Amino acid sequence: MELTVPVKDGEVRAEDTGGEGPPLMLLHPGVAASGVWDPVMPALSGRRVIRYDARGFGRSPAPTAQYSLSADLLAVLDHFEVDRAVLVGSSMGGATALSLALDAPARVAGLALFCPGVTGAPALESPELMAQIGELAQKGDMEGMVDLTLRTWGAAGTGSDPEAAAQVRAAIPGWFTNLGRQIPDAGAFDRLGGITAPCLLALGELDQTEVIRCNEEMAARIPGCRLVRLADSDHFPSLREPDRVARLTLELYDSAA
Repeated sequence: MELTVPVKDGEVRAEDTGGEGPPLMLLHPGVAASGVWDPVMPALSGRRVIRYDARGFGRSPAPTAQYSLSADLLAVLDHFEVDRAVLVGSSMGGATALSLALDAPARVAGLALFCPGVTGAPALESPELMAQIGELAQKGDMEGMVDLTLRTWGAAGTGSDPEAAAQVRAAIPGWFTNLGRQIPDAGAFDRLGGITAPCLLALGELDQTEVIRCNEEMAARIPGCRLVRLADSDHFPSLREPDRVARLTLELYDSAA
């Protein structure tokens, strides 16, 4: 079931498969929209799964006021009357999941993190890369931005990589409509020792070196975190290794829910 969910001063488009028990909440990366989870969904059938597009991404309208990603996640949980969920977050979605797990631990039954980001970590994006994206944006070169994104975060792709390219196109508008609107959540990197939920962190061995190192340090800081290395994944694990992503998610779910 797809519907519009109200959040503070805005709305997001969400999907709820329905079902009993604590749901799986899927949170997409900043280089994709919620459709990035499509290859994983068949293996999650039988569980209640909720996913949504962050403001400005995919089907969700651009923000018109300042907001935070974790506050929106909490609003979506409240809308669906979910007391506790297992959060499955990729990159930006992983950072959002960690923020909520620290700030509202009672709402988080478990964390399955794939190539996660985290607020408060040393910068993972080079000024040179941001400058290149800005130059392409000024020219209105959407395909140039797609190509740059795939070269940077999609090393496991081959040829035109249509699945990943389609997801990047659904994300790029959000990069710009969120400028000045999205307020970063409080730094979590130095607070990861306070995570109490069961946690799995899977990194992509073909991801950027800086991301891999940060993910290793994150796993070391989170108490009891299980670290998994995905040999065939870059920053799009749900596209590259969907069966394994689903299997790891369900293993975490079964141990936490």
